[in-house]
Amino acid sequence: MIKAKKSLGQNFLIDQNIIKKIINVVDIKDKNVLEIGPGTGSLTSEIFKKKPKKIILIEKDDKLVEILKDRFNKDIEFINKDVLKIDENNLNNQILTVFGNLPYNISTEILSKWILNINPKKVWFSCLVLMFQKEVADRIISKFNTKNYGRLTILANWRLNIKKIIDIKPSSFQPKPKVESTVLFFEPKNNFTKFKNAKNLEKITRIFFMHRRKMIKKPFKQLFRNNENIASELGIDLNLRPQNLDFDTYYELTKRYEFLRG
Repeated sequence: MIKAKKSLGQNFLIDQNIIKKIINVVDIKDKNVLEIGPGTGSLTSEIFKKKPKKIILIEKDDKLVEILKDRFNKDIEFINKDVLKIDENNLNNQILTVFGNLPYNISTEILSKWILNINPKKVWFSCLVLMFQKEVADRIISKFNTKNYGRLTILANWRLNIKKIIDIKPSSFQPKPKVESTVLFFEPKNNFTKFKNAKNLEKITRIFFMHRRKMIKKPFKQLFRNNENIASELGIDLNLRPQNLDFDTYYELTKRYEFLRG
């Protein structure tokens, strides 16, 4: 029995019914597949059965890599590194279908990095099938004017179409986590607001949501200083809270911010 490492946020998915539901979200026959955090290989085994063209596994845990190599004596490419330290745009010369039981302690960081680093000329993935802590998933798919709406919601929905697949109980894992999980499906958008630098959207939302329960008057002045006319041009009431502004308003604010800085 492999002992999960808390430091790496490991909880191994063992429920075969859930595994099959995840693997059937998308057709991977003859496709190039990337799996993040394969653990002991339960999902990897199902991936093999679907006859993909190529499988790449990213696993930071040295011991798990050795176990996976022994278990799958086939043509798999192993990347024994921290996923946050990998340039995903150079993983493969072909578009990848991605599965991931993401470590909960860095899941938002992984998703944010991938979104901010998307090459506009060639998106490196066709779709993402990713597992998150349910609380995080609820934030990603939330609507504006709700308590869960925030920076991650705005960033994820800027570049991705998102669909909820399934909620998963702690009993489907070994060891059992203390929280429920959710699998989300992501596809890159063809039409989206273009920025000079995507990190400006991250900056705008970070400053606005730094004090999410307070009015947006102060963060607006911090970002736009003496240009309060922008608020009236966009029809923004500065007495509102950050969650009261919809996606398009944040995208337009980012464009105005970039314009003012040349």
